[in-house]
Amino acid sequence: MSSHLDKMGFFLSRPMNENVKKQQEFMLMNSKLQLERQILMQNQMRERQMAMQIAWSREFLKYFGTFYVLAVLGLTAGAVKKKKPGLFVPVIPLSFIFAYQYDMGYGTLLQRMKGEAEKILETESTLLELPHGVPTFETIEKARRAQSKFFIEK
Repeated sequence: MSSHLDKMGFFLSRPMNENVKKQQEFMLMNSKLQLERQILMQNQMRERQMAMQIAWSREFLKYFGTFYVLAVLGLTAGAVKKKKPGLFVPVIPLSFIFAYQYDMGYGTLLQRMKGEAEKILETESTLLELPHGVPTFETIEKARRAQSKFFIEK
């Protein structure tokens, strides 16, 4: 009788092992799919935020550009009319601000920043390390327990 039950157990455990293996493969595939979706979603959010930043720079440039032109014209006219070249001095820093905003909105500033960021990632990655390292489940849980009003552990 025992031999008969052993054979039955073998026949029952084999399909169960296959089902467990299939379920594990499904869970792995599902995890990969979920991770791909998260990566794509985060990248789309990053792209949208960058687009908003560029749009903000372009919009700011319109207002600042108008101010800049009026200031340059007014300061130049005042410097010439009153024969005081010192009135023209504020145009210098305003020109730097205008050039930066133009470069941000329409120039190559973002490409240069990307190149510099890639260089930092490749050659100076130690600058990116967090104090106390990357947070772990244990450090987060420890902090949560210290703050929690609901969970008291002795």
